[in-house]
Amino acid sequence: MAVLNINGRKVQIDAEQDMPLLWILRCDLGMTGTKFGCGVGICGACMINLDDVAVFACQTPMSSLHTQKITTIEGLQGREAQALKAAWIELDVVQCGYCQSAQLMAACALLKRKPDPTDADIDDAMSLVVCRCGTYPRVRAAIHLAAAKARQS
Repeated sequence: MAVLNINGRKVQIDAEQDMPLLWILRCDLGMTGTKFGCGVGICGACMINLDDVAVFACQTPMSSLHTQKITTIEGLQGREAQALKAAWIELDVVQCGYCQSAQLMAACALLKRKPDPTDADIDDAMSLVVCRCGTYPRVRAAIHLAAAKARQS
């Protein structure tokens, strides 16, 4: 039995030590905002934030989780998150929507680390998430807009 800090709540989990966090979130806790894509850490659909760093939930085993703060799309909040959500809507970023929770998680981690990111910073951070619809130019524009909105709040 382990206690995890997920979205600011302590959650008791009884899972095998090699169980990926993705399956704990989706199957054990019913949190389906974190998506399954490839299962090998190359598509990014399963992106969550671990202590405000974007990581692949499909590659994060239970054994590596101790006192870290786990944030999923369901618990994404704060100045950067609100600015990103507003910018995503304003610039109509979403097409199919499958990767959007992961895009927002990666973008929020970026803005917490770099409040005024360059195009190169954005491209580097967002390369972790594959968007089959190809909304990359809108994602970049939305992150710049969100950075400006977050600075104003």
